[in-house]
Amino acid sequence: MGIGNVDSALLAAYQYANKTQKNNAAEKTSFADMVKQTAGSGSADRTEQYVEYLKQRYGANVMVKNVGNDQRSVDNFGASIAGYNNVVIAPNILEKMANDPEKAAYYEQKIKKALDDFPKHQAELSLMGHELYSYAVGIDENGVVHKYLTGDLKPEVRAKIEAKVRAEQAAKQARREKYHELSAEAAEKRRELAKLQYHRQLVSEALQKSGFNMGANDYFISMDNRFTSWMQMSLPLAYETAVGTYGGNV
Repeated sequence: MGIGNVDSALLAAYQYANKTQKNNAAEKTSFADMVKQTAGSGSADRTEQYVEYLKQRYGANVMVKNVGNDQRSVDNFGASIAGYNNVVIAPNILEKMANDPEKAAYYEQKIKKALDDFPKHQAELSLMGHELYSYAVGIDENGVVHKYLTGDLKPEVRAKIEAKVRAEQAAKQARREKYHELSAEAAEKRRELAKLQYHRQLVSEALQKSGFNMGANDYFISMDNRFTSWMQMSLPLAYETAVGTYGGNV
């Protein structure tokens, strides 16, 4: 990755840290203050006001819903969010947080830690050739904290990978074509060999019919329509007979 990409990642981290510092100013309004302000309110009203409190404190997009742990639910949630400052809390957990200061402090610490981890994750993924599209912190109905990240390969990285894939496919195609070419050549050689074997058989049979007896260890060789054997003197008649027989059969 180039220096420019590193600088971009660090700049984003700095901007996020600066935003966090500004948001920390909102922490002057503590949970205890919020409870005092909502004293006498119903549970539903207090939950709504607590959501507003979280939005002010973390500058976050706070959603109240439970995201299932199956891949489809996670994918659907990832496709529904944008930006880097999202918080999603299951309704039962949010109710506990709105009515129990200890629960609120526990989970808010988890939320803050996860949000503060964003610049680190962004820089790490950037080094691996990815860019982030969105980031969210989630607390499911069992109180488990999750981080949801969506992103993709950087365009320049994707271009390199696609170029490599195309080169590999071209090389495979070239190997297939070479294989077919060699297979065709081998098939042609087998056909020529079969013709030669058939030719030798015809000549051998013609020689035997002409009275030219060959022993078990004698060989008749045919090459380029020129015939040789271990007995040159006996070939003229055998040659004429063989040629006539070969021509009639072929």
